[in-house]
Amino acid sequence: MRARRALLYVPGDEKQKILKATTLEVDCVCLDMEDGVAQNRKDEARSVIVNALREINFGRAERLTRINPIGSGLEQDDLQVIVPACPDGIVIPKIDEAEQVRWVCAEIDRMMGKDTPMGVIAIIESARAIINLPQIANAHPRLKGLIFGAEDFAGDIGAMRTQDAWEVFYARSAVVTHAAANNLQAIDMVYVDFHDEDGLRREALFGAHMGYTGKQIIHPNQVAPVQKTFTPSSAEITRALQIVKAFEEHQLLGRGAFAIDGKMIDAPILRAAQRILERAQAAGMIPSDDS
Repeated sequence: MRARRALLYVPGDEKQKILKATTLEVDCVCLDMEDGVAQNRKDEARSVIVNALREINFGRAERLTRINPIGSGLEQDDLQVIVPACPDGIVIPKIDEAEQVRWVCAEIDRMMGKDTPMGVIAIIESARAIINLPQIANAHPRLKGLIFGAEDFAGDIGAMRTQDAWEVFYARSAVVTHAAANNLQAIDMVYVDFHDEDGLRREALFGAHMGYTGKQIIHPNQVAPVQKTFTPSSAEITRALQIVKAFEEHQLLGRGAFAIDGKMIDAPILRAAQRILERAQAAGMIPSDDS
């Protein structure tokens, strides 16, 4: 599993911003062909993105591309140009039903073969998508994650966006729940005020507490706060390792629940510890099991 603590959108038609993104030590750089690009700049964005994928060293960052929505009339050309340049994954906006995910995956199969490792990530940003989440989250093996698009979702249901975000809480919860049920990463909503670092930290922490594994970001200033929030601390890792080791020892003795430092440890606590270690492995803080 790759770490996707911070997913940074960069306009696909702006080479200098793409070059800047490669210096930020961010987990994912998403080269955008949708909202970040003017309608009369779509062809330019495709050309710049292809050259960037082929010529620029992104370091350890995952290289994603966001295509235009299915039904926009642009998606076929996006895929036809971008997929052969071999990004690590395709981000699909405005997904409403599972068939849209399957169509993109079939196009990747057609152009690159079924064995190519290219994944897809679906953005959930409408009421219809929330209703169809059970099918969307299980649409295709190439699907690696779900992204929650709060701004578009709020607009779709006629909600007024507020800083505490309770108006999108149901949908936000649904996305992370269905992602977990299908072993997908869950990427939380954008915090649009990139000058408000305190607000960003609060929202990111709330998302992490909900179970999200990362967050969308739109500005370089948001990279460090978000990646730190979604990275387990040294104390959390140490405690998780202690719990897992103790569980294994007690299993050998034929014991189930047990106590550490006066606190009962059972299956839910163990699973929480294992998730902390999975996040730490994805972030490269501890060796993975297969390394």
